[in-house]
Amino acid sequence: MKRALFIGRFQPFHNGHLSVVKAIDSDIDEVIVGVGSSQYSDTEENPCSFEQREKMIKKVLDKELEKPFQIISVPDIHDEKNWVKHVVNIVPDFDVVYTGNDWVRGLFDQAGRETRPVQEEIEISGTELRKMIKEDDEKWKQYVPKEIIEDIKK
Repeated sequence: MKRALFIGRFQPFHNGHLSVVKAIDSDIDEVIVGVGSSQYSDTEENPCSFEQREKMIKKVLDKELEKPFQIISVPDIHDEKNWVKHVVNIVPDFDVVYTGNDWVRGLFDQAGRETRPVQEEIEISGTELRKMIKEDDEKWKQYVPKEIIEDIKK
């Protein structure tokens, strides 16, 4: 059984993330979604709690994925040297890491773990998306799965 870890903050989970998970799903047997910075919420950079992110991701993936998935909380430890070990101790065993973050990829590469870059079919950053939501720019709705628009509005 081949298992992949897709790690990110998912603030919020958007169509770019979904396109990556769908691509991963076609390549492996199970996806582990590692929700990073899981202890943070109610800030500009991290507005949603882990529980809110987990609920939104589950709602979308239940509908979109055929293979099993898990959503795991990965709190920050602010210790680059021990971060990969920290993640490996939290999440179930995995074979490959998918990430769009060069720093994360570099750390896993250094630790001898297989990594693959993500190819987001829909290019939108969480930062841009949060800015649109904050400024009441209705265009944000085109970048998130329709199932979670109401959750994000709340």
